[in-house]
Amino acid sequence: MHEIFRTIDTRQKIIELNEPLGKGGFFCLKKQGVTVGRPEHPLKLMVEIDRPKSDSMILFVCAKLNEIYAKGRNFDWKKPDRCPRCGSTRLWGHGFVPAYFDQFSDQLYLRRFRCPDCNCIIRMKVKGYFARFHTTIQTIRSCLEHRLSCGRWLAVLSTSRQRHWLAALKRKTMAMFGVTMDLMTGFETLIAMGLIPVSRAI
Repeated sequence: MHEIFRTIDTRQKIIELNEPLGKGGFFCLKKQGVTVGRPEHPLKLMVEIDRPKSDSMILFVCAKLNEIYAKGRNFDWKKPDRCPRCGSTRLWGHGFVPAYFDQFSDQLYLRRFRCPDCNCIIRMKVKGYFARFHTTIQTIRSCLEHRLSCGRWLAVLSTSRQRHWLAALKRKTMAMFGVTMDLMTGFETLIAMGLIPVSRAI
């Protein structure tokens, strides 16, 4: 096959370009005897592009934290019947992920599963918690109710965390329902909508 070779003089010494006709070319930058900027093999790039990216979902289950803590990785996690994203019945074990909860000083290991059909990662979590929160929903609710009714923070948790929850709730309630909505009513309404009322995201 006919090929085109070009040599260009620059301050970086020499750039050599080798580009077959009809193909994507590549170049090597040579500076003081060191080759830099060499691209990956085209076939490797094709594999990376075609590979489906994994997504993650949290599946809430009924379980006791004390039992999970006591048994560790030996806790009997029930595998979901099907993938919550694509509905496939083929689910594989995908190890464990460490998680922290307020009432435990050490980490607990939560089970993960992977769907080989859609590449979704399913993370198990105990009901009664918001996703990515260490405190129970009831504790968060009690802290907010006490602050709004009595004007004081509960001593069971740090004030900074409770301030964060209240600020996030005010911001999200105003954004979704306006300034007239009662904050605790907004808290319950947002939960009913499937949202986390005390998260930063709106």
